[in-house]
Amino acid sequence: MKEQPFNHLDADGKSRMVDVGHKSVTKRIAIAEGSLQVPESVIQKLSKLPKGNPIEVARIAGIMAAKRTSDLIPLCHPITLEKVQVDIRVEKAAIHVEATVQCQGKTGVEMEALTAVSATLLTLYDMLKSQSHDMTLSNISLLEKSGGKSGTYQKSRQ
Repeated sequence: MKEQPFNHLDADGKSRMVDVGHKSVTKRIAIAEGSLQVPESVIQKLSKLPKGNPIEVARIAGIMAAKRTSDLIPLCHPITLEKVQVDIRVEKAAIHVEATVQCQGKTGVEMEALTAVSATLLTLYDMLKSQSHDMTLSNISLLEKSGGKSGTYQKSRQ
């Protein structure tokens, strides 16, 4: 397999924003996930916390973060997003987040999906830390992406 260069570095190793001017506009979709391990006692209190509904506040934070990804990640292109969906599933001792991001564009939306998941989890941590600091963010990863020259990617599930 041919070794791929880092596309955010020029021939001299200097940082650069990738030129996407020559790329075709295609439908781009990315799905990312992540989890927050939380003590069961905190899960039981979720609906009674004084800062409001943490799940809905976190969902809005994730959507907002996806829209602002290029402000947070230095070499990301600003992208006009068509869809940002943040799904949150509460279990016995964990909260799982999955974000789906879509656009018609010249570059992918993987970073936007990963940023949405990260901001959602961080917001949950912030809103729940008054109850316990014994929480762990984990398994933030890209599940799948489609569109563009590189085609479709799906994470292998083990």
